[in-house]
Parts: sequence; C-alpha cells; structure tokens
Amino acid sequence: MKKYFLLFLLFSISQFIAGCQEDPQPNSPVPVSGGGANGGGNIPDWLIPQSEVFDGGPGKDGIPALEKPPTIPVADASFLHEDDLVIGIKIGQVTRAYPHKILDWHEIINDELNDSYFSITYCPLTGTGIGWDRIVNGSLTTFGVSGLLYNTNLIPYDRNTDSNWSQMLLKSVNGKLKGQEIETLQVVETKWETWREMYPNTDVVSIKTGYSRNYDRYPYGDYKTNHNSILFPVKPFDERVLAKERTHGIFLEEGSKIYRFAASDNSLQIIEQRIGETDVVIAANKEKNYMVSFLGTLPDGTKLEFSELEDGAIIMQDNEGNKWDIFGEAVDGPRKGERLTPTNSFMGYFFALAAFYPESGIYHNVKKPSDGE
Repeated sequence: MKKYFLLFLLFSISQFIAGCQEDPQPNSPVPVSGGGANGGGNIPDWLIPQSEVFDGGPGKDGIPALEKPPTIPVADASFLHEDDLVIGIKIGQVTRAYPHKILDWHEIINDELNDSYFSITYCPLTGTGIGWDRIVNGSLTTFGVSGLLYNTNLIPYDRNTDSNWSQMLLKSVNGKLKGQEIETLQVVETKWETWREMYPNTDVVSIKTGYSRNYDRYPYGDYKTNHNSILFPVKPFDERVLAKERTHGIFLEEGSKIYRFAASDNSLQIIEQRIGETDVVIAANKEKNYMVSFLGTLPDGTKLEFSELEDGAIIMQDNEGNKWDIFGEAVDGPRKGERLTPTNSFMGYFFALAAFYPESGIYHNVKKPSDGE
C-alpha cells in the first residue's frame, strides 16, 4: 500500500507543479465544520473498508472544485476539439457542456441552471462523470475534493457537514450523513462534435476558471490508454474486458449490467432488455460516442416499443408515433412533454464499474480488442 501511495504522491505533485505556476482563489472557501479529511487512517467509522481508503496525495481541496464557473457560447469554444469528451446537462430547455479537459483538473463543478442546483462530479482515474443534486436533506450544499480515494475512485465531501461520499456508490460513506444516498441528475457524456450538433445553442464552461492550469494537457500522462496503469489497489479486479475501455453500467437493486461500445456497430442501436424484472432501453452510437439508458416502462405503466431515429438530439421513436431525445423527453407525438425515467447508470472505465458492482453481467461479451485498438 505504501508503494502505491508514494508512487502516486510523486506523480500528482509533479503534474500539478508542472501545470500551475500560481493558484489564485477566485471564490472564498466555504467554512467546513469538523476535523477534515486528512487521510483514510484518521477518520473512523466508514461504511467501506477503512484500510482501502487511500490518500491520493494533493490533500483536501488540493484539487480545487469550481464554483459557478464562467460559460461561453459554442462560437467561442475554440479550445475544444471535435473528439474531446464533454458531460452535458439539460435543465428545462437550457443545456450546458462541461469539458473533460477542465474536469480532469478540478473533478467537481458546483453549478446551477434554471433554479436547479447540482454538482458535476468527475473522477479521471475511473472515467466516471455523474450529476449530483446539491440539496441534501433539505439543505443546499456544495461539494469539494477530499483528496481520498476508494477503489481509485473520487471521494467528495459536502461542505455543510464535512461528510465523505463515494462517487460511484452514490452515498455518504463516512461522517454525519453516513448512509445517506445522493440524488442524481441525468447527464450525457459524448464527444464535443456530437453535443454541439445536437444542441447548437448550448453554452460551455470556459477555460477562464480563475486558476492557472494548462487545460490542453492531460495531467495523468498515458493513464487513459495504458490498460496496465492502475494507480491504486482495486478489489476485485475483473479481466473480462480491457481495463480502460469506456462502458455504460446500469445498476438496479435487482441486478446490474455493463454495456460495451464494442458490442455494436458504428450506427445508432436501440437495445431493449430486462435486468431482473425491470425493462430497460439502451441507445448506443459508437461513431457519435454516446450511450444512454432508460426504464422501458413509462411512469403510467405503458410498455412502448422503441426503434432508432436520428434527427439532431432525437434518437428514438416508438409504436405510438412519439419521438424521444437523448435525455428521454418526448419532443413530438401524443406524449410530447413526457419523460422516460433514466436508469441508475453512468459511463466509466470497465475495471471501475466491475470493481464497484462485481456481479454485473456484460452485454455481448465479444472478443476483447487488442491494446491500441
């Protein structure tokens, strides 16, 4: 354990020193009660094995979360390349994109849109981006980066109670709110080209964050492509698929399944399945680089039959004549304005999804591609 920690500590320090000459504080820090997260061994009473909680190196708030960062229109987002990944959110009819190249350096963005308060939480070591509701137990909070990791995954802390949370377990694992589950908001992870085509009027978080960072440089070297580079211990480690393959995991109380882009061709594919006793519908497009999933039964109990339809943000049609967008909203047809229920799901590296949800099946366990493909 000490070896893993020392290696990553040296790596983290070198990356952050190289990436910033100075570290201005554009927002005053919110006061935090309690002793703070100074390392897994210093905070008792965890829901997860305390021996598997690691100090990642930079320390609490050493990776600074962003607070309501400035945004720019599409025309001004020249820093983004077509294949750059973004995490998109839609609140009402307003959309916003959060680039990975900013989240790689900040991991959490506390934001608001149309009177909705949320955090985009992103862990570059597990490739998981999830939208979190910032209203917890009826109180508005913000989240920060604790500096701790479990199964090499981000542990945020909330600034109201200083409780620690597991990003991928979606609940507090230590502190006053231990056991509290987080409410999530649906997000879509895709490449910038696809998001921009679907939502040409979107805004996007600007690189003028107030911090001195080189957002054109990925801070973790070859980590994304090197399948042998896992910086902290992971239990269990599943070798059925290459470690860093981006996959979509659906996690329900009655079962879970991991879906691979490798299981489909380049065009849009609609997959209707049952996980346990629950009908789900998955829309995947390898070329446009997105995968989303919804419950297959509407809130009123209606079971629809879905098929592919690509028209901007529209990705599905059904047997009633409705057209559904990538966020599961009926934008045309007799059910216009209704919404499909998103599954409990997110994108992430295969090794991480399989470690947190080891009983997951794999959709179309096709032959593994060779390294570099």
